Amino acid sequence: MTPDVFYQLLAEAGFALSDQQKEQFETYFERLVEWNEKINLTAITEKNEVYLKHFYDSLAPILQGKITNQALNILDIGAGAGFPSLPMKILFPQLNVTIIDSLNKRINFLNLLAQDLGLTNVQFYHGRAEDFGQDKAFRGQFDIVTARAVARMQILSELTIPFLKIKGQLIALKASSAEEELDQAKNALNLLFAQVDDTINYQLPNGDDRNLTIVVKKKETPNKYPRKAGIPNKKPL
Repeated sequence: MTPDVFYQLLAEAGFALSDQQKEQFETYFERLVEWNEKINLTAITEKNEVYLKHFYDSLAPILQGKITNQALNILDIGAGAGFPSLPMKILFPQLNVTIIDSLNKRINFLNLLAQDLGLTNVQFYHGRAEDFGQDKAFRGQFDIVTARAVARMQILSELTIPFLKIKGQLIALKASSAEEELDQAKNALNLLFAQVDDTINYQLPNGDDRNLTIVVKKKETPNKYPRKAGIPNKKPL
Protein backbone atom coordinates (compact mmCIF):
# COMPACT_ATOMS: atom_id res chain seq x y z
CA MET A 1 0.00 0.00 0.00
CA THR A 2 1.64 3.21 -1.16
CA PRO A 3 1.10 6.34 0.93
CA ASP A 4 -1.17 7.72 -1.81
CA VAL A 5 -3.39 4.62 -1.69
CA PHE A 6 -3.42 4.91 2.12
CA TYR A 7 -4.65 8.52 1.85
CA GLN A 8 -7.20 7.57 -0.79
CA LEU A 9 -8.70 4.68 1.21
CA LEU A 10 -8.99 6.85 4.32
CA ALA A 11 -10.63 9.64 2.29
CA GLU A 12 -13.12 7.14 0.86
CA ALA A 13 -13.92 6.06 4.43
CA GLY A 14 -14.61 9.70 5.36
CA PHE A 15 -11.22 10.58 6.84
CA ALA A 16 -9.43 12.95 4.47
CA LEU A 17 -5.97 13.62 5.90
CA SER A 18 -4.57 17.12 6.19
CA ASP A 19 -1.06 17.88 4.92
CA GLN A 20 0.10 17.91 8.53
CA GLN A 21 -1.29 14.42 9.15
CA LYS A 22 0.36 13.11 5.98
CA GLU A 23 3.66 14.57 7.16
CA GLN A 24 3.18 12.96 10.58
CA PHE A 25 2.74 9.52 9.04
CA GLU A 26 5.78 10.07 6.81
CA THR A 27 7.90 11.17 9.79
CA TYR A 28 6.61 8.18 11.77
CA PHE A 29 7.79 5.84 9.00
CA GLU A 30 11.22 7.52 8.81
CA ARG A 31 11.80 7.39 12.59
CA LEU A 32 10.61 3.78 12.75
CA VAL A 33 13.17 2.70 10.16
CA GLU A 34 15.97 4.78 11.72
CA TRP A 35 15.41 3.43 15.21
CA ASN A 36 14.86 -0.11 14.02
CA GLU A 37 18.57 -0.21 13.16
CA LYS A 38 19.38 0.43 16.84
CA ILE A 39 16.67 -1.57 18.60
CA ASN A 40 14.27 -4.24 17.41
CA LEU A 41 10.95 -2.45 16.86
CA THR A 42 9.52 -4.32 13.89
CA ALA A 43 10.29 -6.95 11.27
CA ILE A 44 8.33 -4.83 8.77
CA THR A 45 10.36 -1.93 7.36
CA GLU A 46 9.47 -1.74 3.63
CA LYS A 47 7.47 1.45 3.16
CA ASN A 48 4.36 0.03 1.49
CA GLU A 49 4.24 -2.77 4.07
CA VAL A 50 4.51 -0.31 6.98
CA TYR A 51 1.65 1.78 5.59
CA LEU A 52 -0.52 -1.33 5.19
CA LYS A 53 0.41 -3.63 8.06
CA HIS A 54 1.19 -1.02 10.71
CA PHE A 55 -0.54 2.27 9.90
CA TYR A 56 -3.70 1.11 8.11
CA ASP A 57 -4.05 -2.00 10.29
CA SER A 58 -3.79 0.11 13.47
CA LEU A 59 -6.72 2.27 12.36
CA ALA A 60 -9.15 -0.67 12.37
CA PRO A 61 -10.98 0.40 15.57
CA ILE A 62 -11.75 3.74 13.88
CA LEU A 63 -12.53 2.29 10.45
CA GLN A 64 -14.85 -0.27 12.08
CA GLY A 65 -16.67 2.50 13.95
CA LYS A 66 -15.54 1.57 17.48
CA ILE A 67 -13.61 4.77 18.33
CA THR A 68 -14.68 8.36 17.62
CA ASN A 69 -12.73 11.64 17.67
CA GLN A 70 -13.34 12.77 21.23
CA ALA A 71 -11.31 13.10 24.41
CA LEU A 72 -11.41 9.41 25.29
CA ASN A 73 -8.75 8.08 27.66
CA ILE A 74 -7.08 5.24 25.78
CA LEU A 75 -4.49 2.87 27.20
CA ASP A 76 -2.37 0.81 24.81
CA ILE A 77 -0.79 -2.25 26.40
CA GLY A 78 2.42 -3.63 24.87
CA ALA A 79 2.29 -1.10 22.05
CA GLY A 80 5.89 -1.69 20.99
CA ALA A 81 6.53 0.97 18.35
CA GLY A 82 3.20 2.67 19.11
CA PHE A 83 0.69 0.41 17.38
CA PRO A 84 -2.27 0.75 17.27
CA SER A 85 -2.66 3.87 19.42
CA LEU A 86 -0.35 6.42 17.75
CA PRO A 87 -1.72 6.06 14.21
CA MET A 88 -5.18 6.49 15.78
CA LYS A 89 -3.92 9.57 17.64
CA ILE A 90 -2.66 11.09 14.36
CA LEU A 91 -6.06 10.52 12.74
CA PHE A 92 -8.06 11.56 15.83
CA PRO A 93 -6.02 14.25 17.68
CA GLN A 94 -8.55 14.59 20.51
CA LEU A 95 -7.74 11.15 21.89
CA ASN A 96 -5.74 11.02 25.14
CA VAL A 97 -3.24 8.17 24.76
CA THR A 98 -1.25 6.32 27.40
CA ILE A 99 1.17 3.53 26.50
CA ILE A 100 2.67 0.99 28.88
CA ASP A 101 5.54 -1.13 27.58
CA SER A 102 7.95 -3.45 29.35
CA LEU A 103 11.04 -2.37 27.38
CA ASN A 104 12.54 1.01 28.27
CA LYS A 105 14.29 1.38 24.89
CA ARG A 106 10.89 1.37 23.21
CA ILE A 107 9.62 4.01 25.63
CA ASN A 108 12.64 6.19 24.75
CA PHE A 109 11.76 5.81 21.07
CA LEU A 110 8.11 6.72 21.70
CA ASN A 111 9.02 9.85 23.66
CA LEU A 112 11.26 11.13 20.87
CA LEU A 113 8.73 10.12 18.22
CA ALA A 114 5.92 12.02 19.96
CA GLN A 115 8.11 15.14 20.05
CA ASP A 116 8.94 14.83 16.36
CA LEU A 117 5.27 14.33 15.48
CA GLY A 118 4.15 17.23 17.68
CA LEU A 119 1.71 15.03 19.62
CA THR A 120 0.10 16.31 22.82
CA ASN A 121 -1.83 14.39 25.49
CA VAL A 122 0.32 11.29 25.11
CA GLN A 123 2.07 9.57 28.03
CA PHE A 124 4.52 6.67 27.98
CA TYR A 125 5.37 4.43 30.93
CA HIS A 126 7.96 1.72 31.31
CA GLY A 127 6.82 -1.34 33.26
CA ARG A 128 4.60 -4.39 33.44
CA ALA A 129 0.85 -4.22 33.00
CA GLU A 130 0.40 -6.43 36.08
CA ASP A 131 2.12 -3.82 38.26
CA PHE A 132 0.37 -0.77 36.81
CA GLY A 133 -2.97 -2.62 37.03
CA GLN A 134 -2.69 -2.53 40.83
CA ASP A 135 -1.78 1.20 40.88
CA LYS A 136 -4.73 3.43 41.83
CA ALA A 137 -3.52 6.13 39.42
CA PHE A 138 -4.14 3.72 36.53
CA ARG A 139 -6.68 1.17 37.73
CA GLY A 140 -10.24 1.89 36.56
CA GLN A 141 -9.17 5.09 34.77
CA PHE A 142 -9.59 4.34 31.07
CA ASP A 143 -12.48 4.38 28.61
CA ILE A 144 -10.72 2.03 26.20
CA VAL A 145 -7.76 -0.34 26.36
CA THR A 146 -6.25 -1.46 23.06
CA ALA A 147 -3.93 -4.39 22.50
CA ARG A 148 -2.57 -5.54 19.16
CA ALA A 149 -1.27 -9.11 18.94
CA VAL A 150 -0.20 -9.05 22.61
CA ALA A 151 -1.55 -12.31 24.07
CA ARG A 152 -4.41 -14.79 23.93
CA MET A 153 -7.67 -13.40 25.34
CA GLN A 154 -7.47 -15.72 28.35
CA ILE A 155 -4.29 -13.89 29.40
CA LEU A 156 -4.98 -10.51 27.82
CA SER A 157 -8.22 -10.01 29.73
CA GLU A 158 -6.43 -10.11 33.09
CA LEU A 159 -3.76 -7.69 31.85
CA THR A 160 -6.27 -5.14 30.55
CA ILE A 161 -9.72 -5.27 32.20
CA PRO A 162 -8.51 -3.84 35.57
CA PHE A 163 -7.56 -0.58 33.82
CA LEU A 164 -11.05 0.05 32.47
CA LYS A 165 -13.83 2.16 33.91
CA ILE A 166 -17.11 0.31 34.33
CA LYS A 167 -18.67 0.07 30.83
CA GLY A 168 -15.21 0.68 29.38
CA GLN A 169 -14.06 -1.46 26.47
CA LEU A 170 -11.11 -3.66 25.65
CA ILE A 171 -10.48 -3.60 21.89
CA ALA A 172 -8.23 -6.48 20.91
CA LEU A 173 -6.76 -6.49 17.40
CA LYS A 174 -6.08 -10.02 16.22
CA ALA A 175 -4.60 -11.57 13.09
CA SER A 176 -7.51 -13.96 12.61
CA SER A 177 -10.85 -15.13 13.97
CA ALA A 178 -10.92 -15.21 17.77
CA GLU A 179 -13.66 -17.82 18.22
CA GLU A 180 -11.48 -20.51 19.82
CA GLU A 181 -9.67 -17.94 21.98
CA LEU A 182 -12.95 -16.58 23.30
CA ASP A 183 -14.14 -20.06 24.18
CA GLN A 184 -10.97 -20.59 26.24
CA ALA A 185 -11.38 -17.16 27.87
CA LYS A 186 -14.93 -17.65 29.22
CA ASN A 187 -13.80 -18.39 32.77
CA ALA A 188 -11.37 -15.45 32.83
CA LEU A 189 -14.02 -13.02 31.60
CA ASN A 190 -16.52 -14.28 34.21
CA LEU A 191 -13.99 -13.84 37.03
CA LEU A 192 -13.16 -10.33 35.81
CA PHE A 193 -16.85 -9.31 35.42
CA ALA A 194 -16.47 -8.67 31.72
CA GLN A 195 -18.19 -9.99 28.61
CA VAL A 196 -17.74 -10.03 24.85
CA ASP A 197 -19.79 -7.28 23.22
CA ASP A 198 -18.82 -7.78 19.59
CA THR A 199 -16.38 -9.65 17.37
CA ILE A 200 -15.71 -8.44 13.83
CA ASN A 201 -13.93 -10.41 11.14
CA TYR A 202 -12.67 -8.34 8.22
CA GLN A 203 -9.83 -8.16 5.70
CA LEU A 204 -7.05 -5.72 4.97
CA PRO A 205 -7.05 -4.36 1.40
CA ASN A 206 -4.50 -7.06 0.44
CA GLY A 207 -6.85 -9.83 1.62
CA ASP A 208 -5.17 -10.65 4.96
CA ASP A 209 -7.67 -11.77 7.59
CA ARG A 210 -8.09 -9.68 10.73
CA ASN A 211 -10.35 -9.64 13.79
CA LEU A 212 -11.51 -7.04 16.30
CA THR A 213 -12.87 -8.35 19.58
CA ILE A 214 -14.68 -5.90 21.88
CA VAL A 215 -15.01 -6.78 25.57
CA VAL A 216 -17.04 -4.64 28.00
CA LYS A 217 -16.34 -4.31 31.72
CA LYS A 218 -19.56 -4.81 33.72
CA LYS A 219 -18.45 -4.39 37.36
CA GLU A 220 -15.39 -3.44 39.39
CA THR A 221 -12.54 -5.90 38.95
CA PRO A 222 -11.84 -7.99 42.10
CA ASN A 223 -8.82 -6.59 43.93
CA LYS A 224 -6.71 -9.72 43.48
CA TYR A 225 -6.53 -9.13 39.71
CA PRO A 226 -4.21 -8.66 38.00
CA ARG A 227 -1.98 -11.12 39.80
CA LYS A 228 1.78 -10.54 40.12
CA ALA A 229 3.91 -10.06 37.02
CA GLY A 230 4.38 -13.26 35.05
CA ILE A 231 1.61 -15.27 36.74
CA PRO A 232 -1.18 -14.52 34.21
CA ASN A 233 1.06 -15.91 31.48
CA LYS A 234 2.10 -19.01 33.44
CA LYS A 235 -1.29 -19.77 34.99
CA PRO A 236 -4.09 -18.26 32.86
CA LEU A 237 -7.46 -17.87 34.57
